[in-house]
Amino acid sequence: MSNPLRVVVGEDDVLMREGIVRILEAHDVVVVGRAGDADDLLRKALAHRPDVVVVDVQMPPRREDDGVVAAMELRRRVPSIGVLVLSQYYEEAYARNVIGDRAEGVGYLLKERVADVATFINAIERVAAGGSALDPEIVARMLGRRRENDPLDDLTPREREVMGAMAEGKSNLGIAEALVVSEAAVEKHVRSIFQKLGIQHVPTDNRRVLAVLRYLEKPRT
Repeated sequence: MSNPLRVVVGEDDVLMREGIVRILEAHDVVVVGRAGDADDLLRKALAHRPDVVVVDVQMPPRREDDGVVAAMELRRRVPSIGVLVLSQYYEEAYARNVIGDRAEGVGYLLKERVADVATFINAIERVAAGGSALDPEIVARMLGRRRENDPLDDLTPREREVMGAMAEGKSNLGIAEALVVSEAAVEKHVRSIFQKLGIQHVPTDNRRVLAVLRYLEKPRT
């Protein structure tokens, strides 16, 4: 039997923090630390070395992007700790800053996803395992931006669905289950997507996430 996941929760809103803790504990996740500000979060994460840190974007002391700054510092100091950032609003720049050049063990969700317990717990587990978990709303908005001569226009509706799921961090098997198609069909769509977008095929799921996100981040004209 595998050991339960260990998590540190950083959230300055007491009710939100305790709600997150209750959800985690109800799913056999051990909360080894709680913090109400970014500095305390970083201290407790470094002391306890949890599997995952769940952190709000806006935390004291500045109540700006302190949570993101703490998450980036934690990823720099202890790359093995997964980070799941929660944001009240869609902030693409925050997501890019946390992900950086390494998609392994990082997630970015809108706070409203916490109410979707299955999605929230799945994100925790995915990040703990070294995977990625990006909010579907963020991916959808990035996919929805337009530019002239956009290669996205060459994708079929199904390929756009597959690409969105790839950017969220889903594996081929996860995409197949979500879209109710075969894994072989997903693999075919992925090859076609990379070819149409001019993205070099990469062997791991996390590198696939980076490849897709790098394309989506290109400036629109």
